[in-house]
Amino acid sequence: MSTPTPITALARRWRMELDMSAARDGSDWQLVPGVTGFEPSAEPNIEDSSDYDSGGWAGNTKTGQAWELGVTINRRINDQVKVYHPTHEALRLASFAFGSASQVHLRYYDRDGLPEAYEGTALVTWKPSGGEYTALDQVELTLTGDGPLVPITNPVS
Repeated sequence: MSTPTPITALARRWRMELDMSAARDGSDWQLVPGVTGFEPSAEPNIEDSSDYDSGGWAGNTKTGQAWELGVTINRRINDQVKVYHPTHEALRLASFAFGSASQVHLRYYDRDGLPEAYEGTALVTWKPSGGEYTALDQVELTLTGDGPLVPITNPVS
């Protein structure tokens, strides 16, 4: 029996969905279509915890964690009824709101069923890219975590 040759995962493996339910209870996950760039990060806050007892070796302690998604989307529209895609519109409106209305409940996961999958609540920064007359209507999103980013079971696994 031969061992399969490993292949490199592709960046486009990520799928992002918004919880569009009024209760934000995960009962209405909807695709955020048109993603052209996806950059997740979860950076720890590490503080120096060195002391005299370490024999000269530095000590470090993780004291916090922050997460963020950088996402670029192509805007999706229905040109027959003149509306934007509902998840795009939910992100845009959240970027202008305050309080709980400024937050979105989201999840993202490997669309091929690999184990990476996460869920959390984030604040939205919405920045249209602009461009030449031939450019697509793209928006650069920054989704800044508000609370934990929780590893979940991949919904397609």
